[in-house]
Amino acid sequence: QRNELMNTEDVSEAVAQIREDVINAVIDQYIPPGSLDEQWDVPGLSEALEREFGYQMPVADWLEADQDLHEEPLREKIIASAVDAYRQKEATYGGEIMRRIEKGVLLHVLDQSWKEHLAAMDYLRQSVGLRGYAQKNPKQEYKRESFEMFTGMLDQMKQEVATVLARIQIQSESDAAAVEQTNRQRPPMDYQHEDADSPLQGGGDGAQAQAQPYVRKDKKIGRNERCWCGSGKKFKHCHGKLNQ
Repeated sequence: QRNELMNTEDVSEAVAQIREDVINAVIDQYIPPGSLDEQWDVPGLSEALEREFGYQMPVADWLEADQDLHEEPLREKIIASAVDAYRQKEATYGGEIMRRIEKGVLLHVLDQSWKEHLAAMDYLRQSVGLRGYAQKNPKQEYKRESFEMFTGMLDQMKQEVATVLARIQIQSESDAAAVEQTNRQRPPMDYQHEDADSPLQGGGDGAQAQAQPYVRKDKKIGRNERCWCGSGKKFKHCHGKLNQ
């Protein structure tokens, strides 16, 4: 995905889809899909739209003025208002500058999010073995939590991209050039995680990294041999339980 981004000059369609997804997710928090009007938190929604994106939308006034403005039409109106605000920004700064800013923001957020994700994965690998003490399978726990962490990272990336682009203020063309130059100077990112399968393997269009053979540092302990900890028990009845 990053390689595709680097080779694409116009990412406006991707940005538009990200903006719509994020705004819909915010609306869901205050207007649950399929809920009754009495369950809506309209003031909370207006506050969230202004807090997250800087949008000042009089949602309560819209609902009072139009009795037919139910859930789906209201969603469409909010998203349309966000699109209009973005188009006004683009008309002010120019389409070419906005394309450069969009690409720069996407690259910055993607790179930073991935580095933080790898650090979190390292912590998870170091701690997941303790799950065996809670009668949980460490391998299955690792798969489950790493998948949740990866999808959470993608959601957080979308949120940050939508927020930054909604709030960004460009003083001059040099601001856009500075963002672009920063991303040109970034070193190539290594998207391989040591001793771990890529979460993108089996899906997407990204190239898969070639798997490296695992080399054991110490002599393998047989399951029926005495455990290395000195307990006197066989390995399979002691620390070997955590590896099952």
